[in-house]
Amino acid sequence: MQKYWGIILILALSFSCKEHKEARPGLLESKKEVAAIVPIKKPVVKQFGFDLDEFTVQQDTVRRGDSFGELMLQHKVDYPKIYKISHEYRDTFDVRKIRVGNPYLILKSKDTTQGAQIFIYENDAINYTVVDLRDSVRAYKERKKVKFVEKELSGVIETSLSDALLQQGIDYMVTHNLASVYAWTIDFSRLQKGDKFKVLYKEKFINDSIYAGSEPVEAAYFEHNGKPIYAFAYENDSLKSIVDYFDENANNLRRTFLRMPVEFGRLSSRYNLKRRIRYYGNRVRPHMGTDYAAPVGTPIMATADGTVTESTRKGGNGKYVKIRHNGTYSTQYLHMKKQKVKKGEYVRQGDVIGWVGMTGNTSGPHVCYRFWRHGRQVDPLKEELPKAEPLAETLQPDYLTYITPIKDQLDCMVYPEKPVEEAVGAEDLASLDE
Repeated sequence: MQKYWGIILILALSFSCKEHKEARPGLLESKKEVAAIVPIKKPVVKQFGFDLDEFTVQQDTVRRGDSFGELMLQHKVDYPKIYKISHEYRDTFDVRKIRVGNPYLILKSKDTTQGAQIFIYENDAINYTVVDLRDSVRAYKERKKVKFVEKELSGVIETSLSDALLQQGIDYMVTHNLASVYAWTIDFSRLQKGDKFKVLYKEKFINDSIYAGSEPVEAAYFEHNGKPIYAFAYENDSLKSIVDYFDENANNLRRTFLRMPVEFGRLSSRYNLKRRIRYYGNRVRPHMGTDYAAPVGTPIMATADGTVTESTRKGGNGKYVKIRHNGTYSTQYLHMKKQKVKKGEYVRQGDVIGWVGMTGNTSGPHVCYRFWRHGRQVDPLKEELPKAEPLAETLQPDYLTYITPIKDQLDCMVYPEKPVEEAVGAEDLASLDE
């Protein structure tokens, strides 16, 4: 019996060993497979089109007193290369116009010379210029990859357009762009509480996350004093790439004259031929201008194209500029801190011609805006300003088709709700708590 148990034990052991031996090759193969796995290479991440790991990188900003030539000489670039970039590539990279505060990178070789091979100058958040100092030397402009995100924005005026947008954390440039769209049709110094607006525009992002500003307004709706005014951007001259803003009936929003010479000035005194002034014994002293109060240094714009006929200082007018626009209209801008234009210069609508100041007879910083028609001073706020040409009839069918879905999108937008405190009032809140 013991003999049989011995035989069974031997067979069991040999079977177990066989299983173990058969299992071992698989284990060895597994180990071989692990050993054969190739490590994953670190992906090459490029900036400005270069693998920065291949260079020694120096990053800095242009400081006062810096020049391209000195920066290059400090980093072992030969003078002939500096000369070539400075003279042969001036249209691409004008070395005289590098601005204090703008960032730049110098990519240097990793050998013992540590000489500069690439110079990258950031013109702004998106555009940059590459100066390749290797071999024959060249310069070229590039743009970072930009993502555009469509934005919808709406608001109700409580105090001013700026406040309505800032309360929502919106970039100030959107305020500026919206004001520019309606500069001919709305006097932003006279907005009313309850005026409403809706805006469609795009925001720009670098690397999907870094905010890089906003694009011009694509479409807007502004309800001022109960009057709705639509605005749609449309290219009315494809050859010249001219984009204007038109309403839902293809009328051009632009006028020959801007409504006011400062972007967000406050209307402080109107044209008034019967105004009495306490300082002069309450006697009638006609005020033939329209005053817009604004901080000292605020840019003053030409309200229409024209030629500067006067840029001087005289008596109570202080420093001023006068512009002749055509045989019918002239305008004048008084009390400037400083003029930017000279007699004889031709200026375009919206050009800065000087800055708000307090020269001459004035009790506070403002621009006194005077308006002549046929040589006689008139009230610009009561003038029916001539309109720009409407959209050509041949373009109107395509335009109306184009704006239909955009207008629907604007109409469907809702205004932000007021905070509960404003909507129901403090007393109502107390009753709600109870």
